[in-house]
Amino acid sequence: MGNLLYIIAVILIIIWAVSFFGGYATGGIIHILLVIAIIAILLRVIRGAA
Repeated sequence: MGNLLYIIAVILIIIWAVSFFGGYATGGIIHILLVIAIIAILLRVIRGAA
C-alpha cells in the first residue's frame, strides 16, 4: 500500500510540474494534490529511515 502511495505521489508531482511549467491552467485542485503528494513522500522517507 505504501508503494502505491509513493507511485501516485510521484505521478502527481510530474503532472503538477508539467502543468506549472507548461503554462496550462489546471485550477487550485492540483496544488492541493501536490501537498498531499509531498506529505506522502515525506512519510515514506521518514518511515524508511527509521
